[in-house]
Amino acid sequence: MLRMKITVCREAHFNSAHRLHNPNWDEERNKTIFGKCNNPNYHGHNYDLIVKVTGDIDEETGYVMDTKVLKDLIEERVIECFDHKNLNLDTEEFKNLNPTAENIAKIIYEKLRGGIQKDLALRITLYETRRNYVEYGE
Repeated sequence: MLRMKITVCREAHFNSAHRLHNPNWDEERNKTIFGKCNNPNYHGHNYDLIVKVTGDIDEETGYVMDTKVLKDLIEERVIECFDHKNLNLDTEEFKNLNPTAENIAKIIYEKLRGGIQKDLALRITLYETRRNYVEYGE
């Protein structure tokens, strides 16, 4: 018999600036590949984040994961670290990592994974704009 799982979702929002740039390339190649996102004075986004946790319902609590615990985890490990920050200049995670939407989603996953039970699947959806978003995780 197929065992059904349930997904708990939490939305969050943060604003950050960044510059897409590869220091191993010359300015012309950076401009060609990254376009306006390579602005040397940076640019910003209003990121929308959806965190999905999937698993079985705990028989004692009725939860997959307590949404208050998930909210606090996102606030502490993501929002406090990235909101109103220049990702290139103000965060350790992106000192040597290009802050593309893909890399930001992967870092968010890594920051949250340790606070979520191992038997629960985690999926990150990060909207950079309404039309551009990435997904990362199980």
